Amino acid sequence: MLSVLHALNGQLLAAMERAFPEAAAQAAAIGGESPGQPLDPQLGPASKPEFGDFQANGALSLAKPLGQPPRQIAQAIVQQLEADPAFSALCEPPQIAGPGFINLTLRPERLTAEVAARLADPRLGVPTAADEAGGQVPAPVVVDFSSPNIAKEMHVGHLRSTIIGDCLARVLEFRGYPVLRLNHVGDWGTQFGMLITHLKQVAPEALDTADAVDLGDLVAFYRQAKARFDEDEAFQSASREEVVRLQGGDPLSLKAWALLCEQSRREFQKIYDRLDIRLSERGESFYNPYLQAVVDDLRAAGMLVVDDGAGCVFLEGVSGKDGKPLPLIVQKRDGGFNYATTDLAALRYRFAQPPAGDGAGRVIYVTDAGQASHFAGVFQVARRAGWIPPHGRVDHVPFGLVQGEDGKKLKTRAGDTVRLRDLLDEAVERADADLRRRLEEEGRQEDETFIAHVATTVGLAAVKYADLSTNRITNYQFSFDRMLALTGNTAPYLLYAVVRIAGIARRGGDLKGGSSSAGGSGPASAPTLHFSEPQEWALIRELLRFDAVIAEVEAELLPNRLCSYLFELSQVFNRFYDQVPVLKADEPSRSSRLALCRLSADMLRLGLGLLGIPTLERM
Repeated sequence: MLSVLHALNGQLLAAMERAFPEAAAQAAAIGGESPGQPLDPQLGPASKPEFGDFQANGALSLAKPLGQPPRQIAQAIVQQLEADPAFSALCEPPQIAGPGFINLTLRPERLTAEVAARLADPRLGVPTAADEAGGQVPAPVVVDFSSPNIAKEMHVGHLRSTIIGDCLARVLEFRGYPVLRLNHVGDWGTQFGMLITHLKQVAPEALDTADAVDLGDLVAFYRQAKARFDEDEAFQSASREEVVRLQGGDPLSLKAWALLCEQSRREFQKIYDRLDIRLSERGESFYNPYLQAVVDDLRAAGMLVVDDGAGCVFLEGVSGKDGKPLPLIVQKRDGGFNYATTDLAALRYRFAQPPAGDGAGRVIYVTDAGQASHFAGVFQVARRAGWIPPHGRVDHVPFGLVQGEDGKKLKTRAGDTVRLRDLLDEAVERADADLRRRLEEEGRQEDETFIAHVATTVGLAAVKYADLSTNRITNYQFSFDRMLALTGNTAPYLLYAVVRIAGIARRGGDLKGGSSSAGGSGPASAPTLHFSEPQEWALIRELLRFDAVIAEVEAELLPNRLCSYLFELSQVFNRFYDQVPVLKADEPSRSSRLALCRLSADMLRLGLGLLGIPTLERM
């Protein structure tokens, strides 16, 4: 109901200005609001349903500058509101509560009109960014997420970055932003000297025979190479020489490097396909030609300082234990570069206008919270260097650890890091076992194709939702039993709500007319809507919150806000369905309630789709 909120805010502001024309200058001087709008209605959703739909608290902040009791101020504002025909057409008579809160309740006919509008809207009431900007297409948004390392398998530590980044990209795409989904893989650096040397010595046939090494071999291969590097000085020397050859463009070294990257990439893609993740790989190697320019530009700007032989930029407002500013090293003593140099080059490229860059208006990095200080330093240096334009926005989206049920970092029983492939396999296997047990208890017969499809959908959805429904900033405990439960804030609970509504159609309820983007079957003639029951109005008000929730996720980059909304919507729908007859109701209530069922299903399908979770018709 963001459009209603904006309309109400304008009406309240006009009423305040009419009631207290002298308050503008006083409020601006005391409250420090921006010139041109010194009064603030302080309008927001009501804290409790019994207070109505919205609550305006602006009267309280005017009490001191006006020298009047806030209830008296609220009464004067209400008198002006009631004299406004546009307001009276929108809301019931306002109610003053407590010290001066103004409670506002939308008229039933306005709520009904909002429902009708969403039934006819493929976007369910959510405008695009271009719509809000008068038709102007917004600048691209770069979302940097997942970022595994070559020659290593994806593990549970990559789960959060991949799932959170994909969700944020989906929400921004739905809002109409051109989104660049970038996978900043670790495909360059000194470790490749070690890997290539080991490859040439123990598996030279891999350089001439396709698919001679698969990723499973590469993981063991990496460990073997690392052990040799740590123990064998001759191998260390050969590895360092190999790095020089690789960076110098030696054809054989580049061939070995490409083979290692391709073998890893192929295995990564299996995980991405399974999770329905779309990514464009742009690894560290992409930015290699731009590294020297980063150092040169920082030197030209007078920001680069040589300290103990290394080129660095001292950060402003960030001090070490000795009280001195901390440095961000961008060039090592030997003239080489590091992660900070690469990240600066990437940020510089992403904000630069085409053809020299991506022309982004916003860049989002989804990494673990342990990198927060690193990115804070990179962002500061980039801003000081002028690489982030004044209108540009850069966000670090940190997330906590995935823990076992013992509260410690999730590990296998052997103490190893959990492979993502194994974790997803187990989720599907457990979902399969739960489904077979439930089918046996219900006496249902289903074929193996149905069981495999439902188990795969539920298992992967449970993993995704358990992660996304947790505030990403905190650690969370991974529990298959909890995430696969049919009750509580889980993916199976939400999927079952969609299945329950689909069952209404199978029993004769006409749910046609949903938008294709929201999972329906296309527009249909809208029924004459008639609502009278409290459960209907509660569901309507919940359905109309969707656009505000999407706006919150876009601004704050917190997918758990969307999860919480979908869970609450499912709860409200289930109460509505349990307490109010739908198929057995008389007209026009029957058609009106079926319309609410359809809108609820469309909203759940769309919301789950933005989380990267497909829905089911039966389960």
